Amino acid sequence: MIHMNIDAVKNCPVDNTFKIIGKKFTIHIIRNMIMRDHTRFNQFLDNIENINPKTLSARLKEMEKTGLISRDVYDEIPIRVEYHLTNKGKDLQGILLQMAAFSMKHYPKQVFKDGKTRTVKQVFNIQSPKLH
Repeated sequence: MIHMNIDAVKNCPVDNTFKIIGKKFTIHIIRNMIMRDHTRFNQFLDNIENINPKTLSARLKEMEKTGLISRDVYDEIPIRVEYHLTNKGKDLQGILLQMAAFSMKHYPKQVFKDGKTRTVKQVFNIQSPKLH
């Protein structure tokens, strides 16, 4: 069991993380940036089920405000806008991989067509994150 030294804690760090990434579709945007290399508004809109332009725009603005992403505007005709993870945003990769590993290990029937367990390395071709 893990015990937290609550004397130094102002807010629960887990709760704080959920406040930052827990809004609907935020984790999907981050997933698409990390695992699918998406950077453009329409890529997110076309590949995240049930998201609408207003919500996507709001989430991207929130993520920019919290420092998870940067918004880069390219002076082209037409103007091109891309979103990129900052170093802070890239630090969420491990969390996403651990979430994927958890689901692949414990719920393979919901994740895979054949219902067989797989590792992060098998699916994403990278080393498995440490799960405790």
